[in-house]
Amino acid sequence: MQENIRNFSIIAHIDHGKSTLADRLLELTGTIDPKKMMPQFLDSMDLEREKGITIKLKAIRMNYKFEGKDYILNLVDTPGHVDFSYEVSRSLEAVEGTVLLVDATQGIQAQTLANLELAKNQNLKIIPVVNKIDSPIARVEETVEELSNLLQVLPEEILKISAKDGTNVEQVLATIIKEVPPPKESVKNDFRALIFDSEYDSFKGVIAFVRVVDGEISNGEKIELMATKTPAEVKELGYLNPTFAPKDKIKAGDIGYIATGIKEPGKVTAGDTIIKLQNINTRGTVEPLPGYQKPKPMVFASLYPENPDDFDLLKVALSKLKLSDPALVFEQEMKEALGRGFNCGFLGTLHIEIISERLQREFGLDLVISTPSVVYKIFNQKGKEILIYSASDWPENPSAIKSTEEPWVSLEVIAPSNQVGKLMEILKSLKGNYITTNYLSPERVIIIFETPLRGIIANLYDKIKTASQGYASMSYNLLGYRPGKLAKMEIWVAGQKEEAFSRIVAQDEAYFEGKKMVEKLKEVLPPEQFSVALQAVIGGKVIARETIRAYMKDVAGYLYGGDITRKNKLREKQKKGKKLMKAKGKVNVPTKAFLEVFRA
Repeated sequence: MQENIRNFSIIAHIDHGKSTLADRLLELTGTIDPKKMMPQFLDSMDLEREKGITIKLKAIRMNYKFEGKDYILNLVDTPGHVDFSYEVSRSLEAVEGTVLLVDATQGIQAQTLANLELAKNQNLKIIPVVNKIDSPIARVEETVEELSNLLQVLPEEILKISAKDGTNVEQVLATIIKEVPPPKESVKNDFRALIFDSEYDSFKGVIAFVRVVDGEISNGEKIELMATKTPAEVKELGYLNPTFAPKDKIKAGDIGYIATGIKEPGKVTAGDTIIKLQNINTRGTVEPLPGYQKPKPMVFASLYPENPDDFDLLKVALSKLKLSDPALVFEQEMKEALGRGFNCGFLGTLHIEIISERLQREFGLDLVISTPSVVYKIFNQKGKEILIYSASDWPENPSAIKSTEEPWVSLEVIAPSNQVGKLMEILKSLKGNYITTNYLSPERVIIIFETPLRGIIANLYDKIKTASQGYASMSYNLLGYRPGKLAKMEIWVAGQKEEAFSRIVAQDEAYFEGKKMVEKLKEVLPPEQFSVALQAVIGGKVIARETIRAYMKDVAGYLYGGDITRKNKLREKQKKGKKLMKAKGKVNVPTKAFLEVFRA
């Protein structure tokens, strides 16, 4: 019966305690054996544990007895970082309600507002919860007042909990059961299920994580994916409890999984509708579910394998990662200096970092990663519009360019009012437009700023966190394209152009950007047996230079006594060798250096 099912998610800003609350819910419902329980149980990926953040949405089925009745609670846990907001939007499509969690020590943050907006757009039941009330620095009453004003609810309706020690967490379960509506009764018997996530298994093929909207499906039945018109057969289906728990069938209202047996990852996409395979007479009678809006990549970077023979492996790896991360966009490209690779679209620089780390760890790939860039527009002398996805697409002849445009965003920064001065200095350096400052409360403000997107991807998130001692947060929305004076800056290492480090910069910031880049490279590149010149070049003109000194070795150190000419001969020989190496030597840039440079 659907009356006893509650599908819900937990949404919050990063580090507000989503995963810890999920742990307490799993313990209270007895879903996990206490011997197997560990902190942040649903954060199963190594990268999630190392960085202390949720990267992937996770679904889990819990059973709970409340007031004498048995209930099924399907939890979809979500990330909190702005770069993974598409994961949040997909999870919200699969549920009827959400727990909005706010940290009492930090209050409402930028991503709290962004996630709340997503939940409101889905018309979900929102349960406000203030977490970390046990902290000595908690501002419980102030946070409750902020949340009360934001949601237009009474302060008494807001739950106050400590996910860490379990205080009042049972109230959260009770409120979910009482207030989150059960799934709507299925109007039709025709089976329809929405794919909200997927992963690849070498034996079962693509495993689709689904929310069943109508009808039911049994093991072994023939199915079809509507968007790609791909037929398949159910190899296995069931619930996530927390691992795969096979069942004979799943029905309307359930959240579970279907192993499709499909071995081509590109044929299974998030937002697609799974139906039973139709015969010729009934074809076209079942309507697809609304699905999802396609994510708009904000940042582009090119990924190339260090070993050209690994190109096919990189192609397969990206296809498999896209299954679990539909926000990743990629297409094949070829550059003379780098060979064959992929131009990839991401939602932010953290997104790039996570994908590159996963490619390295899960598939053993060493990569060359170009400097992150946004999509620019140039107009040639004939007025034709050309999209520029990376610096290598920039025309070699500057006189061919009539005008240039770049994307701008509306940036919202939420911060303590006593930190506004420091943050305004950072925001002014973006060369944007200050719009307004609104007060959430006497202690908290929202600063609204319009700025070019290229300033956001240059590690702005970390700069804001550092300047505000961790208390500020940010989110942004694309406004459109505006004119800008731009130029391509190239980086030469030991006399050779490193195309991966080329970037598009504002003409009035070229010297500063070039100097910062070569200084950072000097820090991260290891010394060679010869001196290495690092140059920033625009239009054939060197605008900044640094030199990595040669690795020093005293070749005459083992000699003692005797004529000084013996030592001088060895040193002259070394000098000639270094000169020859400098003329012929090539510097291999390690993958770590690419990551370090775009973090700068």
